[in-house]
Amino acid sequence: MRFTNSQLQRYSRHIILEDIGVKGQQKMLDGKVLIIGTGGLGAPAALYLGAAGIGTIGLVDADVVDLSNLQRQIIHQTEDVGKPKVISGRESINQTNPDVNVVTYQERADSKNIMDIIKDKEYDFIIDGTDNFPVKFLINDACVMLKKPFSHAGIIRFQGQTMTYLPDSGPCYRCVFKNPPPPDTVPTCRQAGVLGVMGGVIGSIQATEAIKYITGVGTLLNGKLLTYNAKTMDFRQIKVSLDKNCAVCSDTPSISELIDYDLNVCG
Repeated sequence: MRFTNSQLQRYSRHIILEDIGVKGQQKMLDGKVLIIGTGGLGAPAALYLGAAGIGTIGLVDADVVDLSNLQRQIIHQTEDVGKPKVISGRESINQTNPDVNVVTYQERADSKNIMDIIKDKEYDFIIDGTDNFPVKFLINDACVMLKKPFSHAGIIRFQGQTMTYLPDSGPCYRCVFKNPPPPDTVPTCRQAGVLGVMGGVIGSIQATEAIKYITGVGTLLNGKLLTYNAKTMDFRQIKVSLDKNCAVCSDTPSISELIDYDLNVCG
């Protein structure tokens, strides 16, 4: 457990923390976090995890940077417009911290590839930074089947929410939300809008959960849905329970294969 002089200086504020110290920082350097979606949520999560010294960060996204992204997706810059988001994200992370091994997957997560992506580097923790319900349910189901902890989050308008799933202790995303909503019942982000800083608030909480899981510090949002209203500045923790009849995480699951729902609703 030996740090270079530059690493001792870079991570000094972590190392002097009683709950982190040298051992905790080493856990971060050995840690592997997969971020699915490098948009409003994934962007701040990726930047903070990279700065913190998470040793391997995987980025999954098929899109290229659009000018409309820059209002909230702070990992991308104006000169990145038209560039694949995962490449822009990798460059930004490594400009901040060259210690980080950034693995890019320039593809859309679906039932055919998500298991292989998660297994690729044996990621310790998964962050759902996506903006649509079908992929959120896909991430949940894959993580439950592979027994991988993950952080769910969603933002729209002035509101955000997040929860953390831990294998074998639940509850999972399906325990709370069951199935994707019917088409056209929820407005898309393009229709409803989103305050740019919402991603920063909720995405940073997701990064915090990943760091806490890897270092073993603190209490995770397991069994709790944290909601945030930016207009009133209200945070609420809502207790959520394990569904003994859950279609994916119960003792008798009815879902045994991953499902690709239609990508028609923005979360």
